[in-house]
Amino acid sequence: MELKMKGIIVKALSSFYYVETESGILECKARGNFRKSGFSPLVGDRVDIESLDGTHGVINCICERKNFLKRPNVANIDKLFIVSSYSTPAPNTLIIDKISAIARYNDIEPIIVFNKADMGDFSEFERIYTNAGFKTFVVSAQSGSGMENVIAELKDCISAFTGNSGVGKSSILNYLFGNKNIATGDVSEKLGRGRHTTRHIEAHKLPFGGYVVDTPGFSSIEHDVDDYDFKEHLAECFYDFGDNIYNCKFSSCTHTKEKGCKVIEAVNKGEIEPTRHNSYAQIFNELKDLKAWVAHKKQNR
Repeated sequence: MELKMKGIIVKALSSFYYVETESGILECKARGNFRKSGFSPLVGDRVDIESLDGTHGVINCICERKNFLKRPNVANIDKLFIVSSYSTPAPNTLIIDKISAIARYNDIEPIIVFNKADMGDFSEFERIYTNAGFKTFVVSAQSGSGMENVIAELKDCISAFTGNSGVGKSSILNYLFGNKNIATGDVSEKLGRGRHTTRHIEAHKLPFGGYVVDTPGFSSIEHDVDDYDFKEHLAECFYDFGDNIYNCKFSSCTHTKEKGCKVIEAVNKGEIEPTRHNSYAQIFNELKDLKAWVAHKKQNR
């Protein structure tokens, strides 16, 4: 007997989707019409399914998405925790600012986390990002210091963590999940990056409510900046620039070096952090030659 149910996709593996429902997790296949339309289910999707035998089912409908990312392939992310530490490597404001801009472009709230609080003084970084309007936490996954703030933000949300290997993402996850071990990749001192230990995308249910998406793709989200529309809305993704971006002397102002630029004036007045504007200018220069037709061609490969 078929039973209609609602649920959330918590794991995608090959052509199988594992959907968490009120009755438990069902292994599901997607209807053929999804493949024909090119609109495939993703981890994080809220779906309508038909249960076939209590353990297997079929996905009939994907509910409207809040957002979705191509790299990694996930949907409906509410918050992205951007993790840095004083280990391998030290905090990099350009990377933090690039990832946070991409998050905001995708309607994801970026939250800044500095882990390994005992290894260095994060006060300057904390000041910069607090002044820029970010929720910013200095924590130690080892001792648990400050982790109550992270837990409060994770409740009843679909979240993910990003940051270079070695900053303690897996240590934070292991703290959050207690005895449920999340594999930690080894860090290569020569390369400054780890070996991915996760081979599929999975959303882990938190004991206090909410989900955390675990996938190595979030480690490289900072490279996904070849979207022409992202370039056109880059300044809007720097929320701390405020209405200054609309009040410049020239409507074509790029907010990088022009006379009469209200953003630059705000930087000079101390109203915008210089590191934030430096990051914006570097990202803009990376994207400035991207043309709409080139972006369209890339997206349709």
